[in-house]
Amino acid sequence: MADAESGAAVRQAVVLAGGFGRRLRPLTCDRPKTMVEVRGTPILRHQIDWFAESAVEHVIVSAGHMAAVITDYLGSQELPLRADVVVEERPLGRGGGLKRAARALPYPDEPWLAVYGDIWTRFSLSAMRAHHVRHATSAAVALACPKAPRAGVECDGRGRVTALGAAWAPHRRVNAGVYLFAPDVVDLLPDEGDHVHSTLADLIRARQLLGYPVDVPWWAVNTPQDLAGLERALAGRQPVGPAVAG
Repeated sequence: MADAESGAAVRQAVVLAGGFGRRLRPLTCDRPKTMVEVRGTPILRHQIDWFAESAVEHVIVSAGHMAAVITDYLGSQELPLRADVVVEERPLGRGGGLKRAARALPYPDEPWLAVYGDIWTRFSLSAMRAHHVRHATSAAVALACPKAPRAGVECDGRGRVTALGAAWAPHRRVNAGVYLFAPDVVDLLPDEGDHVHSTLADLIRARQLLGYPVDVPWWAVNTPQDLAGLERALAGRQPVGPAVAG
């Protein structure tokens, strides 16, 4: 196993899966968003397999809406890593849910990954970690290239993020919903509310949020149309291209 401090691997991760997935209805009437299936397999399982391929050992799923569906599924599967569920008794917002789950990670003095529960992608998380180590920042965020207009991300000449909600342009990247955090970022997360407008905004002001460009297939599954597009792409009926983050 590669040493997590060498930049080669990160051993732990959080999946943020507490949302209602209203725009994915009727697919989310009986399951949380992360349990919607892509080619017969829940998005969550695709993410777990991706993490395992990158030497992640332990995943904490931050669940809320229909959390029992996630718990039952994970308990019935033979998984390539350990996966536990932390349940919000009441909605805490993305930042609050992220903090509560991160508190349950097994290696509190090591870096950790986080991904939104509706993201489908594949890229080298070890390479992201190595990039993060080279630039010595508190956090890194993967940046994808969407085809449709969306609020973009601006970076300075050193690759540090300077704005997460910039006006979109065809060349501009977006927040891909995949993060790498130093251990002490847990304490910077809000107990309730969204991390984007609090923690990430503070990191940007301190020039401590590093952008990590990825040029790989990337999809945010927000609507039935997004899911249909991803299904077609994975079936090889059209080139796989990035969708728009929610």
